[in-house]
Amino acid sequence: MLFTADLNNMPVEAESRVIIRFQDCDPLMHLNNSKYFDYFFNAREDQVSKLYGFSFEAMFRELRTSWVVYQHQIAYVRPAQISEWVRITSRVIHYDEDTMVTEYFMTNDRRTELKTVLWTTSKHVSVINGKRTPHPQEVMDYLKATCVPDIDFSRLDFNARIHAIKEELALAAKG
Repeated sequence: MLFTADLNNMPVEAESRVIIRFQDCDPLMHLNNSKYFDYFFNAREDQVSKLYGFSFEAMFRELRTSWVVYQHQIAYVRPAQISEWVRITSRVIHYDEDTMVTEYFMTNDRRTELKTVLWTTSKHVSVINGKRTPHPQEVMDYLKATCVPDIDFSRLDFNARIHAIKEELALAAKG
């Protein structure tokens, strides 16, 4: 079973709290640019397992499909530093027949400073032949339940989105 959570009660946003590890940092004591991907993907895997009862392994085994990364768009706004506690938020901001766009962002622990924003576009593929394949209804229902509502992705600009996330953080910090 791919999802064990009730589709009617799924949050659209997930958050994790993690510490920046020494081994993942560069000589300037900043998180190495390539390591942001590891932090984001590990957080998302943990988040969807906990919140939605979703398993990538079950998807592979039961549906014989998976998502593969098609494109990344990333902005390094402020560095994450060695031994710093950060928060990683992830959410689906777009999906269609065979595509999903996941938005990730990292903040300081208090959620007052934006560090990084990442959009990852993934294509749904058959593990048998490696070709794109439509999402089955079960996956479409999950995406519908977990996608952030009221985002017109076709009109969304990445840089404008960075600004919007900064504004969300500032408003939340004010109370």
